[in-house]
Amino acid sequence: MNLNIKYFGLLAEISGCTEEQLNFQQTSVADLIDVLTQKYPSLKEKDFQVAQNLEISQKDAPITAVEIALLPPFSGG
Repeated sequence: MNLNIKYFGLLAEISGCTEEQLNFQQTSVADLIDVLTQKYPSLKEKDFQVAQNLEISQKDAPITAVEIALLPPFSGG
């Protein structure tokens, strides 16, 4: 499956891009995180969430979307 991965904030700086296509054969969000942290080892040191089709996904969730976003922690007030 081809995924469209979008990176935001510091995660875009780490990956060197704001968006990329990834051919992904595994099934879970945790598997995707493993693949991306192997490609970009500095991601291991960062907290981030994974969203599929604009909804935050848990690590044990299956990949069900082709649009994936990696989101850094948000703050505000």
